[in-house]
Amino acid sequence: MSLSNITKSSNGNRKLVVIQQSGGNDYLNSVVPYTDGLYYDFRKHTHHNAEDVLKIDDRYAFGSTMGLIKDLWDQGKVAIINGVGYPEPNRSHFRSMDIWHTAEPTEISQEGWLGRVVRDIDPKSENVLTAVNFGVGLPRALGCDGVAVASVGDLSTYGLFPDLKDQWLREYAMEAFGKMYGAAAGKEAVMGFLGQTGTNALRGAEILNTAPEKYTSTIEYGTDPISKSLKDVAQVMFADFGTRIFYASHGGYDTHAGLKTAHPELWTELGRAVSDFMADLEEHGQSEDTAILIFSEFGRRVRDNGNGADHGSGGVAFLIGENVKGGMYGEYPSLEEKDHLDGDLHFTNDFRGTYSSIVEDWLNLDPIPIVKGQFEGFEFFKN
Repeated sequence: MSLSNITKSSNGNRKLVVIQQSGGNDYLNSVVPYTDGLYYDFRKHTHHNAEDVLKIDDRYAFGSTMGLIKDLWDQGKVAIINGVGYPEPNRSHFRSMDIWHTAEPTEISQEGWLGRVVRDIDPKSENVLTAVNFGVGLPRALGCDGVAVASVGDLSTYGLFPDLKDQWLREYAMEAFGKMYGAAAGKEAVMGFLGQTGTNALRGAEILNTAPEKYTSTIEYGTDPISKSLKDVAQVMFADFGTRIFYASHGGYDTHAGLKTAHPELWTELGRAVSDFMADLEEHGQSEDTAILIFSEFGRRVRDNGNGADHGSGGVAFLIGENVKGGMYGEYPSLEEKDHLDGDLHFTNDFRGTYSSIVEDWLNLDPIPIVKGQFEGFEFFKN
């Protein structure tokens, strides 16, 4: 397949990079209410010391290892979305993540919100790389009937039959693969679906294989998984395949234990990866067209358990980019015990409002069919 045949979307060149903090990011130790005595009362064993935090204002601060995020904040490129959640929160990782992925808190949906986005961007499915996931498997957020999404574990080894080093054998296997799925594509529904899936995989692998050789940069990313993923995002983005939606995950946030050591380390990794990626965007002239959404399925309990904090509800999300209007959005939930929701921070705004704002104001799409309703959002973007 010729790269010139890749069809680009007709509704702009803006891109969205979504980073999932898997496990439940601790809100209280990410955006720290460092002047509130209740924070220290509830987090007797796991609090940040007031002298160590990175102050945002006279009430709130970033955690002590979020310096690179703080640098982006100081440049006006970080929106903090406080108290994000949904009614009747679910504390199961699987169900809560499913709710965030599908934008359906009350029903089990077969479609992901980003899958609906991709369908609207590319309704004829002309580009198999409109969305790319960087990780194992396919996030529910990207699942949608008729929508092709490539999933890349490691771009440097990505492709069909990567272990076949002999060029003749590899070409023979690729030809056989193409004939097998091409023959299935015109048959009955199940075989047709499998055939189209196989054909899309073949086309996507062929194209993505060329991304690393096109990439040059002065940025030296870290060697941790999220740094590798964002470097892969950069390589695909700068190769100009018409990809609009990029998805990556950063695991380890389920801090029932070891919160005081594990959580700062996670933010060290994520902050470095995002900072390097932002610098790469700037170097390649892509910073004004790219926004980054960072989210987690829920926050942690207000009161620690001695060594960590258990599953909570109300949380925090971040939107980062050159065209993001940096600042605090939404109300920080009250730490007063009477205002808690069963021991959790009470959500103050519906996450579907954030989705709606991104879909409408950044991607220029109708948010109502994507988030399944109308929700109050925020004016996150400069343009």
